[in-house]
Amino acid sequence: QVQLVESGGGLVQPGGSLRLSCAASGFIFSIYAMRWYRQAPGKERELVAFISSAGGSTNYAESVKGRFTISRDNVKNTVYLQMNSLKPEDTAVYYCAVLTLGYWGQGTQVTVSS
Repeated sequence: QVQLVESGGGLVQPGGSLRLSCAASGFIFSIYAMRWYRQAPGKERELVAFISSAGGSTNYAESVKGRFTISRDNVKNTVYLQMNSLKPEDTAVYYCAVLTLGYWGQGTQVTVSS
């Protein structure tokens, strides 16, 4: 059974940092690309970051380039999203996903507010 479990969200002040984690199980993690998405209230879900199966290729939404970093540990079956210089507009529920298999995590709330 495929499971994706996100953690690491919370409340942070503008300019602060958070590191999200997504622990994967139930599939061969190391052969699948992974993605982080987010959905803010009243908005559509948007792709934030992509990482290839071996981690050698990454892509980011323009809005987070230079501030967010996606990475993965294929031994721990975990994908990460390091978020720095957070802005109020980064407030959203963040989801990890393995699109090829059609699975999503339950999401973790990130709130950026003073």
